[in-house]
Amino acid sequence: MNGIKSIFVATLLLLTACGTPAQKTPDAAAPKSRLATAEAMFQERCKTAGEKIYRTADNVEGVFLMKLRPKGINYGDQFKMDDPYGRDLDGEGYIETFVRGSYELMRPKNPRPGWPPRLGYRYVEALDPKDGMRYRYTGAIKDVTHTSSILIGGTGKTFVTKDFVLDKVPAPADPPRYGVTYDDISTHEEREYWIAGSSLKVIDLKSNEVMAERIGYMMDRGQGDNGGGRSPWLHAADHACPDFHRFPDPVVVVPGASAQIRQAQDFVEKVLKPILEN
Repeated sequence: MNGIKSIFVATLLLLTACGTPAQKTPDAAAPKSRLATAEAMFQERCKTAGEKIYRTADNVEGVFLMKLRPKGINYGDQFKMDDPYGRDLDGEGYIETFVRGSYELMRPKNPRPGWPPRLGYRYVEALDPKDGMRYRYTGAIKDVTHTSSILIGGTGKTFVTKDFVLDKVPAPADPPRYGVTYDDISTHEEREYWIAGSSLKVIDLKSNEVMAERIGYMMDRGQGDNGGGRSPWLHAADHACPDFHRFPDPVVVVPGASAQIRQAQDFVEKVLKPILEN
């Protein structure tokens, strides 16, 4: 009886398959054909990529970050719409990049011509997702005491380093005039081929005018291959438009994923020129 049932099920499946037109999904495509399709789609998207600056502002003291970066890095979640192209530092690290002085300890001693200023603003404001309150962030380089942990091979002794420390207080009544926000503009079809799209905008909150926008795309040429611990979205940063290596590096050319850090600050400072006086 079980044999007859098996034959019946197999025949039913065969009839169903024969009666349904074959559909070729992206995952079923041959690797070379799939990559060719992805490349063609990526190049088409790149035609609309780039920076558009409609208006700039001088002597800007502070900015309002309308949307913060989530904590953690998306290494390979194909359909998570968290803007992998726009990836920067996460959490408060993203806020810190916009604050005056946060780059001083990392600034090259002899930066090459064309290196971004990365001055930062006197203050940055943002809503805390935990309580919905608006806070103002400032910061300074201070002496910070650390203790080396015995659990990870340390001696348990204390030592002092120079670190940039972020300070947070409730914001005053009036928010900054200028805001910064981002969006993931990927479509499901683009994500099928490991393409991520991004929009970064600078907005005059008084007039609700978009002052500038950067559109960018990147694509993983490995099409999601995670063999050997490979991270698809990190590798995609090496195949991006605009490319992340937009500035001369004084030492070496770093991977695209490393060059993504502070990309938002670099673009925003082209539009909202930070006030020079401290």
